[in-house]
Amino acid sequence: MTSPSEAPVIDRRSPDAVMRLERMGSFHQCRLSFMRTLLRRMKHEGWTFERPRFDIDANGVGTALYSATTPTRTYTLVAFAHDLPDDLRSDRVIATAWDTTFALHDGEPTEADIERLRANVPLQEAGRVSGSELTLSRANRSVRLWSTVIDTLAAGHQPDAEAIESVGYLMRTTAVYGSGKFGAADRQSIADRPELLAPFQAEMLTVYLIRTFVMDLVEHLAAAASPAAVALDPALRRRFGIGNSTGLGMAPFLLTHPRLISNWVAAREEALFRVRAVEAPSDDETETFRRFVARARRGVDTWHSDHPLQQAKIASLTEDLRLLTDHLSTHHGSTDHRSTDHLSTGAHDDDPLAVSHPWDALIRWAEASLSVEGQELVVSLLLEPYGHLVDDLTATMHADESAPTPIDGTLPIAEVKARLASHYAWAIDIDWGRPAADARAWYVSEEKLEPRLGERHDEPVGEFEQPLQPGRDAARMFDALAAWDDTDQLGPFLRSHPEHRHIARRLFVLDQAPYGEIRDNTIADDMLPIDLLRAKLSFFGATHFDPRSDRWVRINMFRGAPFPHELATADPDGWTYPPVSGSSL
Repeated sequence: MTSPSEAPVIDRRSPDAVMRLERMGSFHQCRLSFMRTLLRRMKHEGWTFERPRFDIDANGVGTALYSATTPTRTYTLVAFAHDLPDDLRSDRVIATAWDTTFALHDGEPTEADIERLRANVPLQEAGRVSGSELTLSRANRSVRLWSTVIDTLAAGHQPDAEAIESVGYLMRTTAVYGSGKFGAADRQSIADRPELLAPFQAEMLTVYLIRTFVMDLVEHLAAAASPAAVALDPALRRRFGIGNSTGLGMAPFLLTHPRLISNWVAAREEALFRVRAVEAPSDDETETFRRFVARARRGVDTWHSDHPLQQAKIASLTEDLRLLTDHLSTHHGSTDHRSTDHLSTGAHDDDPLAVSHPWDALIRWAEASLSVEGQELVVSLLLEPYGHLVDDLTATMHADESAPTPIDGTLPIAEVKARLASHYAWAIDIDWGRPAADARAWYVSEEKLEPRLGERHDEPVGEFEQPLQPGRDAARMFDALAAWDDTDQLGPFLRSHPEHRHIARRLFVLDQAPYGEIRDNTIADDMLPIDLLRAKLSFFGATHFDPRSDRWVRINMFRGAPFPHELATADPDGWTYPPVSGSSL
């Protein structure tokens, strides 16, 4: 053991290290992810679930209701199933028809509510919901699995497990709108409810109930097709999640909500800090970690993508996990290459976890030995044995963004420049006169009112640019301040240069939100928007990232999670990685 005088110096990772797009684009789900937060609350509070209506015909058309009742109130998913021709099925935001459409209603809907929703929800953006609805959503069937699974069940057989693993869902959502969009309840009107205080809980509940509806619908259609039909084996059933297709519309969120994003990342970094500070893990904690490493290897083995960028990351992660397995099984360069199964047999004489502060040592080893993708997976895996240390941090991940941050106009210019240099040194050093550095412009499309990313030097988009390039704007403000005396004040400067007011306000936000700024150029010619998407979706709890281009990605949600009828007796956390042979998890 290390003596107290030799104890390592452990600190939280800095924003300069964490808030880089390469690293953010390598984040993985963890115990603090919003899906897991929701399931833990459901389990702890004993939520009850009902299916008060399932009026679906043999063609899969009709209406269904799914309710979730907390200790104080009820939420109801109102689902409309449609007979959509194959040629109308699309992942694109420009789609106008879907296989299924949904709204999450606040309470138990009346017949009048259902008819109102029936007239609007299938229209999605073209319709409107009310303040009695929390979300609006839609989903399409998986072309690869939908008919195959129904036909197989109808014939009295279980579907092929390998096919299920390769796809992982039977329907894929293309949007889950909330927070006031299209007439839904504004975030502020529900944020005081304990079950909705954590971020995106209404949206996660919507997807969780959609998953239940989809599985019920598939079994219903199989039974309608044949009296010999069988239900899905429960273990196979859990291997279906809900797919999702997400594009550029999500990306600006990380730039426009610095307080919220900082709270997310700060919670994750605090969790890692707490675990690294553990001096001597228990046998159960080390055993749990070893099991999750084995399960993570299984998860990566089932992670498929056709995109070259993701294929390279998966290959790198596969090698990282091999190195991690070897490091945990042998120490100091030993050539004893034990199999993954031996990870669960306990510590060895040369076990690298049988030292003082082993998790800190493991992080240092990962930073020296693994890719960024592998390093971030290790971060997530290290949190798995430590719910008692880290789960309380989910209560810190929301933010009240309703009140604007005031600007102190008396701040001396010298202090303003110091703050700019502290938060934006990386941006001040960029040569913004190079076309490659100022290559793109964020704007909002006229047709769909959705964020888009245009090529500034090839398209006439500059005049429509949104303020989503804080690095460049901070560098411009820093240059403009050079003409002012250090003893001058910020207020007069902003009266002369109001174009810099948004960065001045951002400086005051970042003083309380150290992880609130992405420390990379968001308009560079080589910027990958999918890194922004991956970062946000990892906090949701998404898995199996599958980019379809550098601007949109498919994911899986709630794959492996217990269904509502299983939750009372199931582990609300043990579903996030697939089980390995011989494991009960």
